[in-house]
Amino acid sequence: MLLKTKKAHEMAQAAELRGAKNLITDAIRRGDTMRKLTTLITLAVMICLASAPALAHKDHEKPLIQIAILLDTSNSMDGLIQQAKSQLWKIVNEFVMAKRNGVRPEIQVALYEYGNDSLPSKEGYIRQVLGFTSDLDKVSEKLFALTTNGGSEYCGQVIKTAQRQLDWSGANNDLKVMIIAGNEPFRQGPVDYRDSCKAAINKGIIINTIHCGPYDEGVSGGWQDGARLADGTYIHIDQDRAVAHIQAPQDDEIMRLGAKLNDTYIPYGRKGGEASARQATQDSNAASVAPGSMVNRAVFKSTAGYSNTEWDLGDAVAQGTVDLAKVDDDALPEELKGKSKKDKEEYVAKKVDERKKIQEKIAKLNKDRRDYVEKEETKMAAESGGETFDSALIKSVRTQAAEKSFTFE
Repeated sequence: MLLKTKKAHEMAQAAELRGAKNLITDAIRRGDTMRKLTTLITLAVMICLASAPALAHKDHEKPLIQIAILLDTSNSMDGLIQQAKSQLWKIVNEFVMAKRNGVRPEIQVALYEYGNDSLPSKEGYIRQVLGFTSDLDKVSEKLFALTTNGGSEYCGQVIKTAQRQLDWSGANNDLKVMIIAGNEPFRQGPVDYRDSCKAAINKGIIINTIHCGPYDEGVSGGWQDGARLADGTYIHIDQDRAVAHIQAPQDDEIMRLGAKLNDTYIPYGRKGGEASARQATQDSNAASVAPGSMVNRAVFKSTAGYSNTEWDLGDAVAQGTVDLAKVDDDALPEELKGKSKKDKEEYVAKKVDERKKIQEKIAKLNKDRRDYVEKEETKMAAESGGETFDSALIKSVRTQAAEKSFTFE
């Protein structure tokens, strides 16, 4: 039905353009006055301008998945923050493998904290930690910097704030999701959650709620109702439950190759040194927080979703965002300063080729690893202690992505 509607719309646009052209042709044949002819030409231009954005959108549209994570950082939520830290790379790996019409989507993540008494009371104890970004090293960095304190959790207000502050896509077929996790009643605070949830879904933003506590307590506290109002899913988790990691035979080699990938990056410009250091720090953070986190991070670094055009010459040149010949020597790393254009191109091409080969090795290993882990997870399913942050988020958003015509490998 969607394809038929889209086709009909395009046919109608083409008919409008033909009609405008015919009006002008007929007017010229009749010898109409210049004033009348000018009016008809103006009308034709207006029709063309009205049609152009839709046609351009069709040609250049790239699928987009936007996920805003709203985390309760009150005193009781240390376990939730720990789960989010340890499972970030597992979560994004699920969505970087999605496709729509054969095209990989851009993944954007935003992060809010709420319910922390160290935040300004006049803003509802809410803070935008990070707006929508595709730089998931930044997301990891901000997650690891979160601390818990106090507890005045205003779910309705943080939903309203995230809806208004973030740069949400205006395209109906992009997936726009909020994930809000916490443990206090959903109805707390000066903003009615029912108004916030309805306003969000009116803009195509789905709200999934994750209650950190018993199922019935979340239902009576309004968490289920909040999800229902915004076409989302209500899930309850034990935030203090340790996330099980299945050790696969491929893990050690994937981690080794993931660390080796860093040597293929070529920092440049004002952001280069800082971003390169962030990359290494997030490797260390992933390795420290949970056994599987570093494996999942290494896998993500091997995908097209891990793009660093703003600070890495390899990605920037490969994706055509930088002309190597026009980069000032002062912005280049020491090994490229004073080199000829040919030497610079050869150096960058060599690093890109090395990276590609490593990424291909990781992808092959990960295919075997996923097969192994899926079999082990099936065995463990009967003994499961319930949902965790990652499994809850992945399950709900995958279902909603499928409704937007995304498929998963």
